[in-house]
Amino acid sequence: MTTPVGVSDTTEELLEDELHQAESAYDAWSQTSRQDRAAALGIVADRLDQAADELVAIAQRESHLAEGRLRGELRRTTFQLRLFGEVLTDGGYLEARIDHADPAWPMGAPRPDLRRQLEPIGPVVVFAASNFPFAFSVAGGDTAAALAAGCSVVLKAHPGHPELSVRTGQIVADALAEAGAPQGVFTVILGVEAGGRALADPRIKAGSFTGSIPGGRALFDIANSRPDPIPFYGELGSVNPVFVTRRADAARGQQVAEEFLASMSLGAGQFCTKPGVLLVPADSAIPATLQQLALPSAAPLLNTRIQQGFLRGLDELLAHPRVTALTVTDGALADAPAPSILQTDIDSVLTDQEGLFRECFGPTALVVTYADETSLLELARSIDGQLTATIVGEPDDEIAPELIRLLAKRAGRLLWNQWPTGVSVTYAQQHGGPYPATTAPGTTSVGTAAITRFLRPVAYQGFPQELLPTELSEDLGATIPRLVDGELRS
Repeated sequence: MTTPVGVSDTTEELLEDELHQAESAYDAWSQTSRQDRAAALGIVADRLDQAADELVAIAQRESHLAEGRLRGELRRTTFQLRLFGEVLTDGGYLEARIDHADPAWPMGAPRPDLRRQLEPIGPVVVFAASNFPFAFSVAGGDTAAALAAGCSVVLKAHPGHPELSVRTGQIVADALAEAGAPQGVFTVILGVEAGGRALADPRIKAGSFTGSIPGGRALFDIANSRPDPIPFYGELGSVNPVFVTRRADAARGQQVAEEFLASMSLGAGQFCTKPGVLLVPADSAIPATLQQLALPSAAPLLNTRIQQGFLRGLDELLAHPRVTALTVTDGALADAPAPSILQTDIDSVLTDQEGLFRECFGPTALVVTYADETSLLELARSIDGQLTATIVGEPDDEIAPELIRLLAKRAGRLLWNQWPTGVSVTYAQQHGGPYPATTAPGTTSVGTAAITRFLRPVAYQGFPQELLPTELSEDLGATIPRLVDGELRS
């Protein structure tokens, strides 16, 4: 991989070279076996683990995050690389389907021999996130998923940790070369202009992004305004509301208050799944409990831009005529900002959702009181798309079934008596949701299903066996799961 010296922005000439190499590398990488790609991902994971001390030290300098947090995040990063290797070995992700020719097909016409599988979409550009310098950055989930799918990756580094991005990129590229991957299968570029040009380039066939609504929307518009529009998987913003029923409040209000405070302040509130709104009964003791609890210590935010955006959002909430300060200290607007909690009522939120039901990326949240539980249903009907929605309730809550039904239309992941700030990398995870949570609610950026972002279906009709992809041929036997004539076989 070729990268600029230090942390300089990628020049137009260098970008052209990187894109040319990415296109050439895709042709070769997409034809490598699943086993070879799995082995390559394993080598990348091994090399990142071996460089942990060096990488964590750089990440600490650039992100202000604690060593323990960063080591855990790097462990998650290498775990998901290896997990995608297991997905490749299994082969079920291909969704292979075989329909043998059937002259008596009851549709009224003979059925031809049809065979379908998912195949790599092409070179992709991945925009790294700031709040997870490892897991959602250079070697993060989208990079792992795209490489596993057989795509080449142009990684646009986040300006919040440029030195870490360049060094991580070097390790990833060297590991892929060690594994025999073609030159250019993975490269890092720097700079806003380079990222925009890469996304608009006709050689790029998909893009992914984790960040703010304005930034993500601007990139989404670029991807869709191209002469050849491409898929753009943007994770933009989410409030992640928590609905506390009356029975749950009465049963364990103290516990709810403690756990909410821990969740909303985790990582200085810089998680995309931070619970930003807590809905509680008007007579709940939770607000008073929150006032009595000791607030976590102030922690510096990731970078100046995030600090400024947080202060601007908090200022606007504090200035709202229907908002009161519940736990706001003099340090709430400092650098580093102390955690703070504000309060309003549900009628105010329903009247001004744009002003009150909004993401404030940092250590603050809004407690919303309600008098009638049915107003929770009204809010659930009207909110926009979310990554998560949480219900703190009891199994016999009358409101629960309808609240679940409504929130399932609004969020990608529903939680029952748990907190949304843990996003486990698993087979069943869904990290996505309707706009503005994401631009592609049918996909996930976390978990093994993320590989489908970088694949597209191709059907082969009437081909001789020797010309079919290996996974669709009769000779393959039962080594991967396949749907054969409507029956699942493995």
